[in-house]
Amino acid sequence: MTTLRTTPPLFTPSDRRLAQAVSKLAFCNPFLPERIAFEREVLGEDFVESDGVWSLRVDAVGPAPNVAALGRRAEALVARAGERLARSGGGGSPARTATPVIAEDLQLFEDAVLYVLYHRFEGRFLDLVLHAPERAGARPRVGFYGEYLSDAERLLAPAAGRLPTPFEPAHVFACLFQVRRAFHQLFAHIAGGSMPTARLRAGVWQSMFTHDMRRYRRTLFDKMGDLTTLVTGPTGTGKELVARAIGLSRFIPFDPRTQAFADGFAEPFHALNLSALSPALIESELFGHMRGSFTGARADRKGWLEVCRPLGTVFLDEIGDLDASLQVKLLRVLQARTFQRIGDTETRRFHGKVIAATNRDLAREMRAGRFREDFYYRLCSDILVTPSLREQLRESPGELRNLVRFLARRMLGADAEADGLAAEVEDWIGKRLGTDYAWPGNVRELEQCVRNVLIRREYLPPAADPHDSSGAPAGGAGGGTRERLWRGAAEGTLSADELLRRYCSLVYAQAGSYEEASRRLGLDRRTVKARVDARLVEELRGGPGGATQAAPDARE
Repeated sequence: MTTLRTTPPLFTPSDRRLAQAVSKLAFCNPFLPERIAFEREVLGEDFVESDGVWSLRVDAVGPAPNVAALGRRAEALVARAGERLARSGGGGSPARTATPVIAEDLQLFEDAVLYVLYHRFEGRFLDLVLHAPERAGARPRVGFYGEYLSDAERLLAPAAGRLPTPFEPAHVFACLFQVRRAFHQLFAHIAGGSMPTARLRAGVWQSMFTHDMRRYRRTLFDKMGDLTTLVTGPTGTGKELVARAIGLSRFIPFDPRTQAFADGFAEPFHALNLSALSPALIESELFGHMRGSFTGARADRKGWLEVCRPLGTVFLDEIGDLDASLQVKLLRVLQARTFQRIGDTETRRFHGKVIAATNRDLAREMRAGRFREDFYYRLCSDILVTPSLREQLRESPGELRNLVRFLARRMLGADAEADGLAAEVEDWIGKRLGTDYAWPGNVRELEQCVRNVLIRREYLPPAADPHDSSGAPAGGAGGGTRERLWRGAAEGTLSADELLRRYCSLVYAQAGSYEEASRRLGLDRRTVKARVDARLVEELRGGPGGATQAAPDARE
């Protein structure tokens, strides 16, 4: 009679709970609050409380406090489970001498190994990104792939032949590298530690990997280019930066024979601002043209759709301004992935990814007949909304300081000069604009504020729109404009010329004629006329078509 050798289970009860937590941590969206809960599950009493928002903070010292501890805990878990697997007959031992291990435990073991591999090599992955060759299509050899392969085979050897799905080392290597690139691009392009920005990063992560990273690893890694991403939000909120983060984080296969990635990953990103070009020029830039197809076409030319490599991205900014005829042509590209150069009958294929952006309300544009519904429904498979700066500061008032320091360091470098400029900008904003300033130009305006203070030690905002960035009226018909005028005068932030311009505009808006305004001001009528700002008058009257004040002087 043969007695089967018995072995302990793969996981003890405590190790099973740990493995389940590591598995959830490995595949979660790291920018959602769930990450903190999973870290706490893994570390228990060793968990260190820290900022729940992962962001590039200028005052951060070293890596996040729990990262190293998480790696050590996962390493120890894999070592213990590997020993138990080896005793149970893994690694090629006869199946009749082994106690069967359930598939769920093997999956947890593999997930923990993946976490360990990422933790071991994430620093070298980052070095690849930071030192990537700038020339297009460069494919440097990855010198540490052999070490990775040795580690992966050794860690998984006890489970050889028993994993639920075959382990493909090169594919996993490419996936781990994509995760590290995604972290780098998110931190490099999306600054800020507010909750609205954290939610944006979580959304961008889903645009890169979807909500299910297991499915992404199995089947979606090479299909995301077929899905168009639409980025919407107010002007100046970083829509192109979001697009760059996504475009520069696409999956790139790894070739184990050459030990190099299938394509370069430095700059496979092509941006085109549609509002800055005429429809004819947009068509030529996108689709290319043949020699003689129009006046000035002296040679054949490839457009961005043809230049873009299969793993590259074409970014179409201000898509809401696109002419209707070009919407039809782009619709064909999104539907069939085909196009033709201007003046050519040959059909060519587009293999890259399209990301579009707009600050327009596309629902309103469709109702007005300016934007095609069929085109919109090809764009909206994945939608991201960038938050306004006002929204960020409303939820996290202290975020202004972090953003100012981030912008100052980007201009001057991470030294005392940048910190001195940041302090100067913060002081100026606090004394001259106040904490309730709406920042209608969003982060782009804040950046210009930093530059202005750097050069002139002051920043004079443009005449503000009567509607703030969220679309809500600013204090009724012209009320917000009047409030800003009086506040500027009271705080002494206006030059004499600016004060006279604004006051003449205010009196003219109330009087309704240059004659009456000049009488009230005690100035010559021509002086008043020269000083009145038409845009400011419109704001004071409550916007276009406002009827809250007297009509303009038709004789003038």
